[in-house]
Amino acid sequence: MECLWCGQAIIPDITWTNLFMPEKPSPLCRVCEEQLDQLDGARCKQCSRRSDVEICLDCDWWNEHATRNTIEFNYSIFAYNPFIQEIITKWKYRGDYVLGNIFQSYFQQAFRNNFALLKKDLVIIPIPLSEERLFERGFNQAKRLAEFLPIETSDVLTRIHGEKQSKKTRTERLDSENPFFMKESLQKPAILVDDIYTTGTTLRHAASLLRDNGCPKVYTFTLIRG
Repeated sequence: MECLWCGQAIIPDITWTNLFMPEKPSPLCRVCEEQLDQLDGARCKQCSRRSDVEICLDCDWWNEHATRNTIEFNYSIFAYNPFIQEIITKWKYRGDYVLGNIFQSYFQQAFRNNFALLKKDLVIIPIPLSEERLFERGFNQAKRLAEFLPIETSDVLTRIHGEKQSKKTRTERLDSENPFFMKESLQKPAILVDDIYTTGTTLRHAASLLRDNGCPKVYTFTLIRG
């Protein structure tokens, strides 16, 4: 098997433990895997940002300015660094669909550790792309991540076309209008899935709309905390 990123052959370590029950091979070689900055240790309990205090300054701002708490908490797996930026750019913007498999085992394990004990009627809602953006990219990276998870997925949200979030300043993101619309009401708790949590605006827009249309609780699950 070859590393999905650098193409080097992956030679698994054989031990007495895994000799008769081999582990599923990693999609990355050890050198590439070590360049991923997996979040551990102290983090904000609301947004997963690395923080020595329970609630970070970003979430303090949201708590002060938001009219209500729309998100129960966000859980992210990785911190944003140059290596994961390269992977995301090639996967998300250059259409290398297979690179998403790098994140499958991480996403599934984090789900089991942080969401599996929540109510069983949860639904997964991937953050949608506009029709124009979906045509441009060829696939929705949030939907790909959602497909890794073992529970029902719903495409209850739609999105109008607008400027890319990555092109906006922090202030422009915070001041942006809600781009989402509901196809139908949802009476179940939901987990919104997206690739990156930056300011939290996109996820909060979606969560606010869900809450206004019957969803009792909204959690968010993201690959990266920007």
